[in-house]
Amino acid sequence: MPGAGRCESSVTDRDYALSPGRSPVTRLPGLSPAACVAGPAEAPPIRLEGVTRPDASPTRLRVITREIAPVGDLLSYAAPHDPLVWTRRGSWLVGVGSALTLTAPAGEAAGLADRWREIANAARIDDHVETTGTGLIAFGALPFATDSGALAHLTVPHLTIGHRDGRTWATWVLPPDGHDEPEAPQPIDFGPHWSAAVGPGALSPEGYQDAVRAALAAISVGDVSKVVVARDLVGTVPAGSDLRRLVRALASGYPDTWVYAVDGLIGASPETLVTVENGAVTARVLAGTLPRGADPDADREAALALASSGKDLDEHGYAVRSLVDALTPFTSALAAGEQPFTLALPNVWHLATDVEATTAADTSVLDLLAALHPTAAVAGTPTDAALATISRIEPFDRGRYAGPVGWVDAHGDGEWAIALRGAQFHLAAADEGGIPFTAYAGAGIVAGSDPETELLETRLKFRPIVDALA
Repeated sequence: MPGAGRCESSVTDRDYALSPGRSPVTRLPGLSPAACVAGPAEAPPIRLEGVTRPDASPTRLRVITREIAPVGDLLSYAAPHDPLVWTRRGSWLVGVGSALTLTAPAGEAAGLADRWREIANAARIDDHVETTGTGLIAFGALPFATDSGALAHLTVPHLTIGHRDGRTWATWVLPPDGHDEPEAPQPIDFGPHWSAAVGPGALSPEGYQDAVRAALAAISVGDVSKVVVARDLVGTVPAGSDLRRLVRALASGYPDTWVYAVDGLIGASPETLVTVENGAVTARVLAGTLPRGADPDADREAALALASSGKDLDEHGYAVRSLVDALTPFTSALAAGEQPFTLALPNVWHLATDVEATTAADTSVLDLLAALHPTAAVAGTPTDAALATISRIEPFDRGRYAGPVGWVDAHGDGEWAIALRGAQFHLAAADEGGIPFTAYAGAGIVAGSDPETELLETRLKFRPIVDALA
């Protein structure tokens, strides 16, 4: 690992520290700083392409989690060119390097759940912290559609630094033979500020309104009741840009959202797809949107207008029913709010409904993703007809936009959002001209939708990522 130190001693104590601006290791009990030497080259990651490996024994990982002294800025430990981050309301998970990567074609993404079980069951985990986000975890991003050209992706970092509820920890993934010991990374200085060039994508504003009209035609003949139509923006950021700057801007501007960065997919999602913790399942449905008012009186009027809008209430109802129907076979004691509430984000109001349930101990959050995605909030209803309509009227592959993004641990617990309000950076296509990206935003179309109003809604939904890119 570049800039890392390697400590040639066994790890038995819980008291660690990572200290910016000083030696790679400032305190490891039983070791002096001289015992840690400037680092060895990072071991190559294990990349398992595909998920069907009946003849292969599970990869054995050795995992160590210890509580460490508070770290001032966890984001400074992420890779500038490809940060691996999950944060919300002051809780952070930051990944460094890659110990193992699982990928699968979009149509085989559901198979990652079983493959992850094999990896987790074979792992040797020594976790002295035992809280949400500790032990073996993988960050993931999955495609929206099963016929997408994008890959489903799970990556286990060499090192994960986490913070939640006043506690900070580090998790190392080490070779199974036990010879190597944890490496302590140094923070990386942030690169200069940058701004992006952004322009229309495959679907212009005029083309988007035509797509909405096509969706309304499908609704009028009974093909679908609701369909979510998206449009795209494309652009570039300067070559060598520190993408952590984008993560910081989103986390600062939208602290109540799930801010994510996984395999070049970066955004700030307000919508929880599903979380699982010790059998407790939670989800939040967002559907129905209006802009915030310019002053307190106008803002209250906007919230009231949204809460009483028949069109938005219908759109929201479809989304809630699709999620409840999908969760029901996997859960018990399922409860959803009878009426949606209005959720305020910095630039929009949403109609929101929280859903809670209980699931069996052997049910992984990845199992629930396979059942839940795509919800009516990002596809429509009926699901298959809505997906067919989207494929017909959207002139692009959504990739991982509106797909699941989040993390999973060895117990199958995890936190997953819908990848909204973000952009996919095409890291493999970066060159001297810059790093290309595609951003997406969509709106739910139901009977009575107005094309111009839906275009305005997409502009509002583009605002978080476009402002941060600027």
